[in-house]
Amino acid sequence: MAELTQRFGTLVDIYSQAVRNFADRPVFGTKTGDHWHWITYREFGEMIDQIRGGLASLGVGRGDRVAIISNNRVEWAVIAGATYMLGATVVPMYETQLDKDWKYIIGDCSAKVLFVADEEIADRVEVFGDSFPTLEHVVVIDAGSDYEGLTYAQLLERGSARPAPVADVGRDDLADIIYTSGTTGNPKGVLLTHANLADNVSAELAVVPVTGDDRTLSFLPWAHSFGQTLELHGILAVGASMGIAESAAKIAENLMEVRPTLLIAVPRIFNRVYDGVNALMAEEGGLKKKLFDAALANEYRRMEMAEAGRTSPWVEAKHALFDRLVFSKIRERFGGRLAFAASGSAALSPEVNKFVDALGIVVLQGYGLSETSPLATVNPPEKRKVGSVGPAVPGVRIELDHVATADPNDGEIIIYGHCVMKGYHNLPEENEAVFTEDGGLRTGDIGHLDEDGYLYITGRVKEQYKLENGKYVVPAPIEEHVRLSPFIANIMIYGVNRPHNVALIVPDFDTLEKWAEKEGIDTSDRKRLIGDERVRDLFGLEIEAHSEGIKSYERVRDFFLIEEDFTQENGILSQTLKVKRREVMKRYGSDLESLYR
Repeated sequence: MAELTQRFGTLVDIYSQAVRNFADRPVFGTKTGDHWHWITYREFGEMIDQIRGGLASLGVGRGDRVAIISNNRVEWAVIAGATYMLGATVVPMYETQLDKDWKYIIGDCSAKVLFVADEEIADRVEVFGDSFPTLEHVVVIDAGSDYEGLTYAQLLERGSARPAPVADVGRDDLADIIYTSGTTGNPKGVLLTHANLADNVSAELAVVPVTGDDRTLSFLPWAHSFGQTLELHGILAVGASMGIAESAAKIAENLMEVRPTLLIAVPRIFNRVYDGVNALMAEEGGLKKKLFDAALANEYRRMEMAEAGRTSPWVEAKHALFDRLVFSKIRERFGGRLAFAASGSAALSPEVNKFVDALGIVVLQGYGLSETSPLATVNPPEKRKVGSVGPAVPGVRIELDHVATADPNDGEIIIYGHCVMKGYHNLPEENEAVFTEDGGLRTGDIGHLDEDGYLYITGRVKEQYKLENGKYVVPAPIEEHVRLSPFIANIMIYGVNRPHNVALIVPDFDTLEKWAEKEGIDTSDRKRLIGDERVRDLFGLEIEAHSEGIKSYERVRDFFLIEEDFTQENGILSQTLKVKRREVMKRYGSDLESLYR
């Protein structure tokens, strides 16, 4: 395990030093109309001081919980900084979360103060009534002049008149409770200390080459540890700056305006780049397409030679030419300055990774969980291995439990070190299950280490998986829900590291054939029957009708119908009648993958 050099003791150190050392540098940019307005670190610090005073006037102090329901915005960062400096704990939530999740989290964390983005969210929270005995104040950030409740602007005024000192915050003090979607049931609160997060930032900066001259575009939610630690805290730690994206729909436009030098992103963003550039080149056709193909082939050749420790003057000369004629023009679509990006939260396809690299944007793929603050591994820029998630960052150790997988090569990934959470909030049984006796965190992920200590993720111990956007999916409850359709005999959902879920479906042929006969569809050949467009339309409607209550990202977006049922006799069902997913993938994996093309 490489030793970690601690650059910061707590998040308070990061925020205080940033304001003091980088006072006149820009930190946050926001767009109003057609204009981007940037504030400095000094202005950011003044806002933190004011909100800290305002929160103190509400009685917030050490150990209290301050919850936030808001997308990324300057006020979010100000509230977080002020909360940390009072020794209190930040509990972030998403604007897009279900109301029932808000209700559970606010109650479970015992929030004392709740900040909400606007009056509409405040009204939805008000419906919860007296469900929260600890909640004393709801503060609206964007409030109209006629709003009668407490507002962010009023809290700024209070703080200006009643400043509050910075608390003596310790490394073991709780900084965040970040609620994950979990597997089933309610979200799980991940307890992260100041040591967890500050050391994770130190580890990030020991590997990822971020400097004060860098600028990023912020679009990953700070309610997730990936966006919060690596982007928000990491950028502040070095005095860099970030423009805050207007919305997901405006990311492409905002990239051109902000002109970032780095991005913290998830695989979906890079997949869009891959799909978008290839679609553009196919549409252009002719000489442009041929030139692009030649440039890409030369870049792939250059990568292969670099991996082998070789160079070629001819390949390098063509690289310089193609970069000027082809790749630089593509990079202009990202503002023209983007040099590298960090990818995490789900696995990035090696093909997409190489493609984006070829454009001249170095992608550093890493790995971690909310439970690991989140960064546990990352590919170092000077020695990347495409397809891996890199070696452990300084201060972190990776071990594999082969007993859990019964596989001599791949084992369950267990993480040790500064990044490992304190535990789950109010969930002693979950804590007992997730921690090893010597303090390691069982990730539930399966992988292997190569001879250089680089980690490769290969699956999950359990059936739970991540979509490419990092959202967890547990297929069994969704399958049970959709299987309620009278037309469906068996179903298996798939979507590991893909943009959405698809399904392999065995029709209930008795029901289907009766329906088909009424519709005048030939039922003499089952293969022809399930290929009929009218049958496909029927199953599309059935899936939609039986998806009520299923989260949007969990829903099945496409499907493949098969004749073969799931049985013990054909080896697809176990002795306990559970579907052997690996067996299904061996037989039908290519069919499911074809649904993404």
